[in-house]
Amino acid sequence: MWPRINGMRSIEFGTPGEMRGRLNALVMAGAKRATTGLLDEYRTEAEGLEYTGERLAVLDDDRLPVATIEVTAAELTTFGAVTWEHAAAEGEGDESLDEWREGHLRYWAEEGVAVDDGTPVVCIAFRLVD
Repeated sequence: MWPRINGMRSIEFGTPGEMRGRLNALVMAGAKRATTGLLDEYRTEAEGLEYTGERLAVLDDDRLPVATIEVTAAELTTFGAVTWEHAAAEGEGDESLDEWREGHLRYWAEEGVAVDDGTPVVCIAFRLVD
């Protein structure tokens, strides 16, 4: 299970280190308003999907809360069906859906996970609360 902070489930963006610091900074600046995760991670952690209105604690490398976000939408889809609107809302500087797809495929491959267009993913949109 994911850690609970002040009664909220938590979320950790990217891998610890430079990537997490960069992604958390984008969240706190309001530039990152979405994220995409693999459905298998929810199964492995025995977690339910996020839901509209749920608040999540954003954690840093030390698993300390750095921000609170509120889910504005959560959708179960496939990797191949992720829209440019969602990908652009991730706020990571991708200039096209193809660039977003390449970056995510590379990230998951480095994590040892094979992803293709049919892989189930969870697309979460959120807003910064605190």
